[in-house]
Amino acid sequence: MAEYQNVRIAIEGRVATLTIDHPPVNAFNRQTLQELDAALDELLENPEVKAIVIAGAGQYAFVAGADINEIAAIKSREEAEEMLRLGHRVFGKIERSPKPVIAAIHAACLGGGLEMAMACHFRIAGDRARLGQPEINLGIIPGWGGTQRLPRLVGKTKALEMILTGDPITAQEAYRIGLVNKVVPGNAVLKTARDLARKIASKGAVAVQAGMTAVSEGLEAPTLEEGLEVELAQFLRLTETEDMREGVTAFLEKRQPKFQDR
Repeated sequence: MAEYQNVRIAIEGRVATLTIDHPPVNAFNRQTLQELDAALDELLENPEVKAIVIAGAGQYAFVAGADINEIAAIKSREEAEEMLRLGHRVFGKIERSPKPVIAAIHAACLGGGLEMAMACHFRIAGDRARLGQPEINLGIIPGWGGTQRLPRLVGKTKALEMILTGDPITAQEAYRIGLVNKVVPGNAVLKTARDLARKIASKGAVAVQAGMTAVSEGLEAPTLEEGLEVELAQFLRLTETEDMREGVTAFLEKRQPKFQDR
């Protein structure tokens, strides 16, 4: 594995944990984003890795947002666009990953941190975590997808409230509005995320990818009928796989399936 300064990778079984480690609050500067981008490529290309957990180091924050010093140093529209497109590329890579990515949110998850978490497929939050888009307090708006992914997850009205007030919400509120999948004690966040990753990794990778594709592409389809065609295509693709034959045979033989991811 490559060596990084602000990102750490650990692989256990078929699950990789990618930790953002940029003290004191894991803010996203250019280097951290570039290292995250490279680390994701490494894990996506590793055939032994079937699921990825993204965590934040330290006790204060999952990721507290973009590096304010780098924002303050922007001198032109072109520099701003370059920074924004870097975040779009990295977070888009997470969202389009054929392997499920789980955000383990143990503490503050703000600004770019929430934008990254929303690009993940699942979010596990600690009971004392706070989540928000405070960019309005800097005279700007979320620029790494927050204005687009947040309303798709929680609805337009709640998204506008969070974006235009900048007020963070509790983990419990985030769960109530569907922003996170589960709230657990802070010291159990990483274990819960890894357990979920291991459970998904125990399934056939081909079916997991088909399910992710059917949901994501189906939601982008203009009509339900077109979405159903996406589902149909993914299901039919699975009928030609060894994993389907193994899964059905194992069920009939009353044993656990041994998927080969093909």
